[in-house]
Amino acid sequence: MAGGAGAQTRLTYEAALEYVSSLRRFGVKLGLDRMHAFLDQLGHPERGKRGALIAGTNGKGSTSAFLESILRARGFHTGLTPSPHLSSYTERVQLDAEPISDDAFAAAVTDLRELVAPVVERMGQSTEFEFLIAMAIRWLAPRTDRLVIEIGMGGRLDSTNALDLGVAVITNVTYDHRRHLGRTVRKIAGEKAGIIKAGNVVITAATGAALSVIEHAAVEARAADLWRLGKEIHLRARWRGWDGSELDVSGPGFSYSDLRIGLPGLFQPANAALAVAAAHALGDATPEAVRQGLAATTWRGRIERVEDRLVLDCAHNQDGMRQLVRSLRRLLGAAPVTVVFAAMADKEVDRVLSELRKLNPAHVVFTLPASASRALAPDTLAEMWGTPGRHVRPASRALARARELAGADGWVVVCGSLFLVGELLSSR
Repeated sequence: MAGGAGAQTRLTYEAALEYVSSLRRFGVKLGLDRMHAFLDQLGHPERGKRGALIAGTNGKGSTSAFLESILRARGFHTGLTPSPHLSSYTERVQLDAEPISDDAFAAAVTDLRELVAPVVERMGQSTEFEFLIAMAIRWLAPRTDRLVIEIGMGGRLDSTNALDLGVAVITNVTYDHRRHLGRTVRKIAGEKAGIIKAGNVVITAATGAALSVIEHAAVEARAADLWRLGKEIHLRARWRGWDGSELDVSGPGFSYSDLRIGLPGLFQPANAALAVAAAHALGDATPEAVRQGLAATTWRGRIERVEDRLVLDCAHNQDGMRQLVRSLRRLLGAAPVTVVFAAMADKEVDRVLSELRKLNPAHVVFTLPASASRALAPDTLAEMWGTPGRHVRPASRALARARELAGADGWVVVCGSLFLVGELLSSR
């Protein structure tokens, strides 16, 4: 068995899933000591790898997807680590945009569990996220030319920050995870700017106080360069509704006209521009790869129209919901909307709901994702919303009820929780 784990019986896929999900009970433990110890134990498979760490409050996943697609169009074998997953843990480890197979996942869990056992004995059990990132790095590093690593929470103390891939992207900074990252934008920005390392090219679309924090951090860390959207990076976008956008993007040493992206959100051109800049910062971009990679990018659960008059989106914080509502009103016009909504208890749900109200939905159906132990009860959400809030479980019944309420001419929008979107996507 690979990695010296031959003495251990290989887990089945189901047993591997059970083991990984059991690590949730260890919660969130911000800090890099255990990840550094894991990498030491594994012989540092990440050394010499190039790519990007991508942090930010919103847009990390889409920016990662755009960059990975550009790099793959360039001819590189790519590794991608989305976090969290929509429907399956295998999505957390992607080789050339394909999730790891069930069998390979089970083997990787089996091997890593034995290999890091001495670290666990010495330092205590890892969190689910630590284990998955260590597993992804070990499995992807020997198979890939470039890594695109999505930060889990914050940056400075996130397990992924044990890596230095040469490019640090910070999409934006708004309020989320304030219990862990701080109560102000400046404090949150400081945590996200913690991914910047000496010699990095730093790329960001942050503004205001957050940008000033990032600028200072880049100087303090002796970054090689700082490229800011609206300053070093210039973007003009022509929105094409459900067909996406056309972009003109320029920056240090590059200029493009009439690039096309298919993701329909009004916020996606900025994510695409950051990805183009990151590909150039790595020295990996060609005009053909940029054009083809952006046009081919898909990203599930982001204003995704899965069938007639049904849209799913993973917006789960205040700014994400604000951007979703802004895009939907442009896309749907005055059409009536029925919303299916769920939320995790650790989110600032009152702020999210305040943004959702601006959509003026005709009906809201609150529900509970099957796999989310941290979810708020649907009746609690309905009480927070007030009339005409309804609560229906399970999620499949909530969607069916929403379709009834919407009627033939109304739209249904599912949002508020990535777990909810993933559950409904996997059932289709």
